[in-house]
Amino acid sequence: MSEALLVKVGGSLRGAEALLSELASYPGPLVLVHGGGPEIGAWLGRLGYESRFVGGLRVTPPEQLEVVEMALYLTGKRLAEGLSRRGRKALALSGRDALCLKGRALPELGRVGEVVEVEVGLLQDLLAKGYTPLLAPIALDAEGPLNVNADTAAGAVAGALGWPAVFLTDVEGVYRDPKDPRTRFPRLTPKEVEALKGEGVIQGGMIPKVEATLSALRAGAPWAAIAKGERGVLEAVLRGEAGTRFTL
Repeated sequence: MSEALLVKVGGSLRGAEALLSELASYPGPLVLVHGGGPEIGAWLGRLGYESRFVGGLRVTPPEQLEVVEMALYLTGKRLAEGLSRRGRKALALSGRDALCLKGRALPELGRVGEVVEVEVGLLQDLLAKGYTPLLAPIALDAEGPLNVNADTAAGAVAGALGWPAVFLTDVEGVYRDPKDPRTRFPRLTPKEVEALKGEGVIQGGMIPKVEATLSALRAGAPWAAIAKGERGVLEAVLRGEAGTRFTL
C-alpha cells in the first residue's frame, strides 16, 4: 500500500474535477482538505458582497460567514460525490463536525481564524472504516465558526496526523527560473527557502504556498510538497519525480 497522505486541493485549482480520478485511484489512505475560493467569491458577488483580502486572507465579516460556509460545503459535497462515484467512498465534513478543528480568531479580519487544535479521532475512525474524509476549513472558537485559510488548515491536520502533506495547485513546484521546467527544485529546507526569498526566486504568490508547507513541517508533518494537480501526480511526488518536497 502507498504512503498515507494529507492532500490539499486548492479552491483556485482549475478543473478540480479532473483530479477526482487521480485521487480515487490512489492506493493509500487519504485525508483531503479543500478550499473553495472561486465558489465563495461567486456567491458573495451574487449576494452583493465585495470580496476583500488582507495578506492573502479573505476578510470575513460575521454577515458573510454563512455564505462562506455554504460555498465550502457545496464544494465538499460535490467532491465527495465525485470520488464516491469513482469507487472511493468519501464523506464531506467541516471542522465543526465532532469539534474537529478548534481555532483562534484573527479579529482584524472578522470571523477569520487559525487552527490551534485538531481532533483526529473522527478522521481516524472514518479511515478505519474505509472512508476518505474531505474537510472544509472551518474551525470553532468560543463564539462559533471561523473561516480558516485552507492551506493553513491542511498543514495543521497533516501535523496532527503525522502524515506527509501534498499541496496540489496550478504550479509544478518551485523553479529557479519560472520559464524553465529544468530548474525545478526537487527538495528544499527552510534555510534554503529563506535564501531563495532573499534572492527574489521565491516571491509573490509562491510565498504563501511555501509558507503553508513549512507550517505543516512545524506542526509535525514528516515532509510536505507543492505539486501541480494532474494525473499521476501523487505517485510521482512519492518517487521524487514531481513537485518540490520540503523537509526540515
